Amino acid sequence: MGKIKGRTLKDVPRSNRLVRKQSLMEALMSTLTAQTYLTPEAYLTWERKQPFKNEYHNGQIIAMSGASRAHNRITLDIATQINSLLMESECEVFASEMRVRTSPEGSYFYPDVVVVCGEPRFEDDTFDTLLNPVVVIEVLSPSTAAFDRGEKFEHYKQLASLQEYILISQDSVRVEHYQREGAQWTHNRFQHLEDTLSLASIECEVPLRTIYRRVMRNAS
Repeated sequence: MGKIKGRTLKDVPRSNRLVRKQSLMEALMSTLTAQTYLTPEAYLTWERKQPFKNEYHNGQIIAMSGASRAHNRITLDIATQINSLLMESECEVFASEMRVRTSPEGSYFYPDVVVVCGEPRFEDDTFDTLLNPVVVIEVLSPSTAAFDRGEKFEHYKQLASLQEYILISQDSVRVEHYQREGAQWTHNRFQHLEDTLSLASIECEVPLRTIYRRVMRNAS
C-alpha cells in the first residue's frame, strides 16, 4: 500500500473515525491535510475497497456525489440508444461504472458513458480500468461543468484511442461535440431537439430528441 507523507493508509487513527464504520476516505480527509498526495497505485488499491466511486486527479481523491434524476435519465437513455445501435458491432458500451485511466501517471475518471471498439485494454486482470476508450460522454452538473470542459478534457486528450468527447447539459438542450481530426479537435454545439448527434468513430447517429425525451416529458 502506498505511503502518504511517510504514513500508510492504515495509520489513520481509529479515534478520528466517525460512527457506523465511516469510510477510510472520510477518515483520511478528517485526519490529513488537503495537501496529502496519493500515488496512482495507492489510490487504486484503496478505491477498489470502497462502496462508493472516487476519482483521482493530481494526486488527490475526488469523492463522487450522487447524480440528479435528470442526469441519470440522460445517461441511461443515451447509453441505451448507443448500445442498441452497436449490438452487431465490435464495440462495447459502459455506463457510469467503468473507470478510465488517462495515463500511467495521470488521472482516473468514471465517465457517464464510454465506448470501446475492438479489443479493450485494461490496467490489470481485474478488468475495471479501461485504457483505450474511443468515445467518452459526460453529462454536465453545475459543480463539474467547468472542470469537464477544461482540465478533465485536457487529460482525456492524452488517450491516443479517444476520437470523440461529448458533453451533455441536463438543464437545457445543449450538446457539445468534440472530435479529433489529426492533431486538432473540432467543436460543434447542438441546441435543438431536431438536431442529430453524429458519432463518426462508431458510426452512430443519436437524435437529441432521444437524449432528452424523458427529461422533457417530465418537465412538461
